[in-house]
Amino acid sequence: MKSSRVKTIGSARKLVNRTKGTNIISKDPVQVYCRLRPMQFSSDVSCMRVISDTTIVITPPESAINFRNTSNKEIQTTFTHVFPPDAKQKEIFDTVALPLVENLIQGRNGLLFTYGVTGSGKTYTMTGDSSQDGIMPRCLDVIFSSIMNYQTKKFVFKPDKLNGFDVQSEADAMLDRQNEIHAGLMSQKNGRSGKIRKVDSDSDSNPIAIRECNEVQTLSVDQDNVYAVFVTYVEIYNNSVYDLLDDDDARAKTLQSKIVREDGNKNMYVHAVTEVEVKSSDEAFEVFHRGQRKRRVAHTALNAESSRSHSAFTIRLVQAPLDCEGEQVIQDKRVICISQLSLVDLAGSERTNRTKNTGQRLREAGNINNSLMTLRSCLEILRENQIQGTNKIVPYRDSKLTHLFKNYFDGEGQVRMIVCVNPRADDYDETIQVMKFAEVTQEVQIARPTITKLDLGYTPGRRQANKIFKEARNRLEREGRVEVNGLEVDIGLVYSLGGPFPELETNNSHNDKIITTLIHFLEQRINKRDILRADLQQKQNEFRKMLSAMEQENIGLKVENAALKASNVQQKKKVSALEGHLGKTEAQIDSLICKLNNANEIIRSMQQELKDRDMTLNQRLIDKQRVKQKYNTKMQVETDKMNRELEIKLRQQREQLQNQMKAQDDKLRLVKQILVDENNVATERIISKDVPLTPIHVVDTTKRIAPSTDRRSRKDRVMVSNPRYRRSQSADRWIDHRPGALIPVGTILQPLMHRRRSISRLADPKEITEGASRYCLVAQEHDTDGELETKLYKGDILPTSGGGAQVVFNDMECLKQSSPKARKRSGPAEVDGQTSVTNQNLEIHSKKPRVIN
Repeated sequence: MKSSRVKTIGSARKLVNRTKGTNIISKDPVQVYCRLRPMQFSSDVSCMRVISDTTIVITPPESAINFRNTSNKEIQTTFTHVFPPDAKQKEIFDTVALPLVENLIQGRNGLLFTYGVTGSGKTYTMTGDSSQDGIMPRCLDVIFSSIMNYQTKKFVFKPDKLNGFDVQSEADAMLDRQNEIHAGLMSQKNGRSGKIRKVDSDSDSNPIAIRECNEVQTLSVDQDNVYAVFVTYVEIYNNSVYDLLDDDDARAKTLQSKIVREDGNKNMYVHAVTEVEVKSSDEAFEVFHRGQRKRRVAHTALNAESSRSHSAFTIRLVQAPLDCEGEQVIQDKRVICISQLSLVDLAGSERTNRTKNTGQRLREAGNINNSLMTLRSCLEILRENQIQGTNKIVPYRDSKLTHLFKNYFDGEGQVRMIVCVNPRADDYDETIQVMKFAEVTQEVQIARPTITKLDLGYTPGRRQANKIFKEARNRLEREGRVEVNGLEVDIGLVYSLGGPFPELETNNSHNDKIITTLIHFLEQRINKRDILRADLQQKQNEFRKMLSAMEQENIGLKVENAALKASNVQQKKKVSALEGHLGKTEAQIDSLICKLNNANEIIRSMQQELKDRDMTLNQRLIDKQRVKQKYNTKMQVETDKMNRELEIKLRQQREQLQNQMKAQDDKLRLVKQILVDENNVATERIISKDVPLTPIHVVDTTKRIAPSTDRRSRKDRVMVSNPRYRRSQSADRWIDHRPGALIPVGTILQPLMHRRRSISRLADPKEITEGASRYCLVAQEHDTDGELETKLYKGDILPTSGGGAQVVFNDMECLKQSSPKARKRSGPAEVDGQTSVTNQNLEIHSKKPRVIN
């Protein structure tokens, strides 16, 4: 049988794309289910209570870390569905995984992963045990039960190592099957177990033998397609991906890390992963257990067989349509539809203080928790982008787990999660974190996947029709009724007027019977001819209509072809223009790249120069610091040496001065004795500048000098002052003479001069005589100790007989500025750590007062 009309691949693809463009992208939230594990021991206390099919109430126990800080004693969590502890495996499969299997057969992708703390029943939910099968074996049973009569022979579809498949001819597929059989025989001959393994009764070596025969559900499939199932099994251990089905790694006893890559359709896959084609659920389950034996499992304080890695068992369903005859697979890679269902068993999150892990187990736990935290961060950022409309980068590449399943969260498949929970009160702190992650996951929206099947426009049901036609032709051949080689069946009228004319012998003209028979025969032939003529006329009309319709369709196709040609010409012009623009752009890019490279070279050279300068500067600074340190050390040594020498010198000078002062005291006592004896002699006390003074720290006492009574005769022609000259004390006016640059001492005790006139030099006697009666000369010098000493020489201004003036000094004040850090000196008298000087410090001369004319 032949199809009446076949659409081309290009028109079908154009129709599919046009249909996709008109659809509105819809999103569904991630469906999260919760399963409670039964209590293991009767002494365990539960902290959870199921109040409905979707809600759980959690009561924090008193042993919780934040029990005192929680204001609300009960926490209510909502899920898509909650499975109580007595829920069966079939109920969980029908609710959670069966819709994903239906989508897989229809050409959509799916992801199902179990999440929870260690020991909460994740692996049991996914794989089950000898009494009850889990989600994974039940998925395999439903898939193979549905496609049982529509599977291809092995190696018709062959992986291309780039996450796709090639369609092989029947001859190539047969050659590959023979090579597989030969390799299996060689393996058995060499004593090694090949890929085809015998089933024995030992439950430990072969878990397939103890599988329970469950009631298998069958789903509807497209009967005009052929199907093949491929499985892969990988684990993510310490943030590295390993292939558990690689026989080469098994012989090497060490698994090699695989790379996660992106194919031409932007889908993530594990490069060079082993894809095994299976033809039954038992064979697939055997392949799963072959990889399960390589998976990392270790003993911890909370779980005797704790998974130390994330495992991903992927079922890939490959389907392709048959040709128009419904017999052979179309040899075109573009018509292949690939869908996959990933079943992920996540390793349990755990706390080190409870599992008591150390060494390698501690490192594994750290990597497990880091990958789960990355998964949680990705979901939180996805939720934030969808709720707030932001465009933050989702860190899929931070972990191999999220990087491998990136496409599912970007809308390439449906995502579901089963949260396995241990309701025991001791696990409350870990369980509450799992609940928070579940709440975040339920708010993430995933785009609905689209079917990627290509409609070729073939007649539906062609496989079944071809089967019925072959059975009918074989039946006719067996009955020997028809030669059916190359038979074209066309049910309709047989164009024949009947048999030959009957034999008529007319010996008598009155033989009416013969005439009647001939008339009847001719009437039948005429009627049959009329029927055949009407049928021919009808067929001719139908054929004319068909020709007219085909002509109209041909005209429409010609018009469409002309429009397509015109559009093609425009597209070619546009492409040529774009190519020219692309050439210019590439030239500009090349020039910019050259400029950028030159700039980078300049930057690198400048950076190198700057680095060299910095190194030189740092070296100079280091040398400077060394020289400075060396100089400071040397200066410190010299300073200490000079201080010691100066201290010795000062001690010697102090002793010398004390001896001189003692001699002066003896002289003063002798002078006093002489003055007492000679009562007629006037005492004059003059402060001599030549007398060395001892260092002081307070203001020295002042000695007033009596007015001079010395007179000179006129014969000497020297101006003599009037000794009786007196002025009112209220009319005193001072001349403050401060020659040179004086250092301000800032002492509290200052000379009392109410009315004064300050001068710096004496150029004219009139500067003294005009309206002034008192004179003060200020002088500064350093004493033997290096301290600053200020002396004030005071005197009276007396007019002379010649009209001039003379100054008679009768008073002297000594102001000394002493450093508070000076060393203590031993002296004749000490008050509060400072030395005071008495009248013995001044030398008294019995001379006339000093007069300045």
